[in-house]
Amino acid sequence: MSKFSRFMKENKFNRENGTYAPTSSLTDETGKPLEWEFRHVSSKENEDLRDSCTIEVQVTGKPNLFRPRVNSSQYLVRLIATSTVFPDLYDAGLQDSYGVKTPEDLVYALVDDPGEYQRLGSWIQKFQGFDKALEEKVNEAKN
Repeated sequence: MSKFSRFMKENKFNRENGTYAPTSSLTDETGKPLEWEFRHVSSKENEDLRDSCTIEVQVTGKPNLFRPRVNSSQYLVRLIATSTVFPDLYDAGLQDSYGVKTPEDLVYALVDDPGEYQRLGSWIQKFQGFDKALEEKVNEAKN
């Protein structure tokens, strides 16, 4: 038996999909808000999402010095869209019904209440494992 046997892929815990009803404006026939299904994204997918939302910004007063800046609202909507299993945000018919052409724009159209969108953003971050702010982690480490 290898000393790495516990690290083999067959021993890795499979994370289950989750459900959440992000808006009260879409309901079933009884008036209950429709639940969406979300999947966990991998660390690699997350880094690719973050990179796609990162631009280089010039440092003030330093003509040849740039720093990376993440567009956090763009990153969040892309994380939501990538995580969504159901409804299918890539469905052309669903996009056409809202007059949009991208999964991200469809998220905004489906969850058009700012408070509901904010709660969806918070939920998806916790679901993806971003459950504690960096400051909380630092304080825990100090204690």
